Amino acid sequence: MRILKFGGSSVATPQRILDVVNIVSKARERNCRAVVFSAFGGVTDQLIAMARQAESGDEDFTRSFKELELRHISAARELISVANQSQVMGQVKMMLNELEDVLQGIQLVGELTPRTLDFIMSFGERLSNYIISRTLTDRGIPAGYLDARTVVKTDDRFGQALADMETTRELLGKHFAKHPEVQIVTGFIGSTNKGVTTTLGRGGSDLTASILGACLDAEAIEIWTDVSGIMTADPRKVRKAFPVQYVTYEEAQEMSHFGAKVIYPPTMQPAMAQNIPIWIKNTFAPDAIGTLVSGEPDKTELPVKGISSIGHVALVRVQGAGMIGVVGVAQRIFGALAKAGINTILISQASSEHSVCFAVSPEQAALSRQVIMAEFDFEVQRGRISDVIVEDNMCVVAVVGENMRSTPGIAGKVFQALGRNGVNVSAIAQGSSELNISVVISRKDEQKALIAIHDAFFLSGLKTVNLFFIGVGLIGSTAIDMLHKQREKLRETLKVDMRIIGMCNSRKMLFDLNGLDGESWKQQLETKGGPMTPDTFLKHTAELNLPNSIIVDCTSSEEIASAYERILKNSISIVTPNKKACSGSMSRYLALHREAARRDVSFLYETNVGAGLPLIKTLQEMHHTGDSIHSVEGVLSGTLSYLFNEYDGSRPFSQLVAEAREKGFTEPDPRDDLNGMDVARKLLILAREIGLSLELADISMEPLLPASLFEAPDTEAFLKDLPSVDDAFKARYEQARDAGKKLRYIAKVDAEGARISLQQVDQSHPCYGLQSTDNLILIHSDCYSNRPLVVAGPGAGPKVTASGVVADIIKSALR
Repeated sequence: MRILKFGGSSVATPQRILDVVNIVSKARERNCRAVVFSAFGGVTDQLIAMARQAESGDEDFTRSFKELELRHISAARELISVANQSQVMGQVKMMLNELEDVLQGIQLVGELTPRTLDFIMSFGERLSNYIISRTLTDRGIPAGYLDARTVVKTDDRFGQALADMETTRELLGKHFAKHPEVQIVTGFIGSTNKGVTTTLGRGGSDLTASILGACLDAEAIEIWTDVSGIMTADPRKVRKAFPVQYVTYEEAQEMSHFGAKVIYPPTMQPAMAQNIPIWIKNTFAPDAIGTLVSGEPDKTELPVKGISSIGHVALVRVQGAGMIGVVGVAQRIFGALAKAGINTILISQASSEHSVCFAVSPEQAALSRQVIMAEFDFEVQRGRISDVIVEDNMCVVAVVGENMRSTPGIAGKVFQALGRNGVNVSAIAQGSSELNISVVISRKDEQKALIAIHDAFFLSGLKTVNLFFIGVGLIGSTAIDMLHKQREKLRETLKVDMRIIGMCNSRKMLFDLNGLDGESWKQQLETKGGPMTPDTFLKHTAELNLPNSIIVDCTSSEEIASAYERILKNSISIVTPNKKACSGSMSRYLALHREAARRDVSFLYETNVGAGLPLIKTLQEMHHTGDSIHSVEGVLSGTLSYLFNEYDGSRPFSQLVAEAREKGFTEPDPRDDLNGMDVARKLLILAREIGLSLELADISMEPLLPASLFEAPDTEAFLKDLPSVDDAFKARYEQARDAGKKLRYIAKVDAEGARISLQQVDQSHPCYGLQSTDNLILIHSDCYSNRPLVVAGPGAGPKVTASGVVADIIKSALR
């Protein structure tokens, strides 16, 4: 025999009821003998509200009653054929009339007792089950209507009645022996031995199914709901959550206690006592496998089955030197709380006995403090116990799995996932059974923690990385395209799933928690994007608080660079070709590195110098390994390398600059290249990477152009004035050519300082043979004293720079 149960969401509309009828019809082949139904979706809450309104004298309860009446009569009309409607309508109206009379009586006396409220709530299940039983009969499926009050006997604790299992077993046995047809049983309700209506409390319909299963020795119980089983996490908070096929009773109870809403823990007790398996199935996807809850261990041996959370708790901390070694402190704390009717959700105590903390519902936080202060008034007055501290806006995250006890490293994996995403743990609790590891964290970090832990345990090592692009011009858009093309390969080979959650240009910004489409993102940004300000974009990125977040700054903006420290403090990594941050003040440079280390996030800027060349990484590794670097010298500007390589006197220098700008070889404003400041910033960064404490003002630089040119009001005006230097550049070029030399803008840093100048080099110089946008850097060190280490290659262009940006993103993702 099988017992089925359907919740309110499964029977919320006539169409859903018809879908359930099909499920029940097929279930008869599996020996289904009883089906328990809840009230139609939302009806129980509506009944409670009507009763409260009537008690307060609010005439509005009559309007609510009319809505409820219309809903049930309309459902009966839609579900029952005209030939059979008369009797059904009569019974439905009789129940509704009885309900209306009770509500009017409550209004007259102005009192609503728990007993009366139970009676009123019973109408939801009585109406729904009667209509559904007649719907089955109307469609040729033999079905009987069983008012559970006639067979489920309870005590008189109204609102939370306990079943008398012995009497109930006897009554159910007699009833089912006489009625072979499928019984449609009202969930949630029962009655005392005197026939007074009671309700079974939260999860009551599930409990009814469990009681029936235990008393009738069912082979299985099926709980049909609106999800395909018990999920690894709340899918509203963790989008990649999925159903678990097997869980034990204990695992299901732990997960339900900490927020999983599929099944309420006490409802499993009768089934557990008889070792009856419980299936969790989806009404809207009946062919889905679902979850089997049983006493059998999971053969897959997954160490963790699920991650749940209680979204809002208060953490109460009692501490003081006077607690150390004192017998009975814990008993006094929790005894006082129990007397006040305060439920503790979680308890944690340090081995030093200096402090005890516990979590309670926020509504009971103030009372908890008051109770503890009263209990320990003597100790507080004498300083033996400090003030009782309450931290609100906290939450509990629980990691559940029976196999954790036999798998080393589970706790380490949990705390690593939290730590790497900047989630601070305020309290920890783990029982000796090792079935559950619970942590108390800030409420704002709940979703981030759930996602981070879920990724760590359930995605086969697949790590979701959330990217936020600031600047989607040539470099940014090229990097996005590269990531899109490589996404599947990165998933397969490196187990990293790159999702672009947000992006912006100078005008618009757009966010999508599912990830922006890699092909149509430009159109989406243009058509769906909202107004952009840097502060708004960064604020929203921080508020999303997603794990493994990386901001990719592809601008040259000082405003964005000035926000880097704030970004890092939010435990968000940074990848950027923007040189402004690392070439700003030395104090900011050091602060950014300190903050990244403190938050255990990445601050990567390989593309600040040499585009995609592995230059900064090489210098860092040499410096870290103790190789003393004597000097770094070379051509650092791909833009200037291109200009001096391509310039042959046949066309004006100003024309060549304009062409380089169109190809993306210059900064948006070419003055940033031609004033030598771009090279100076790069040289400053390299100097700092080898351990020198320099400022931008410490660099000696030979200007390429007269100072008057840089006073132009904008880029276009500068380009218009640039032809004024064409003759001077041609003369300088010809002078070098006639001497068999070439012009190279060379930067060098060593013990004597940092300097940049335009030099004429002959064929013996390594920079003589540069082509196009090539950079070439010579590194002299203890290890490379006779012959320098040479790093060379293209040093400008959107593709090579974007390639370096993507490489940094991958490096950050894999850390």
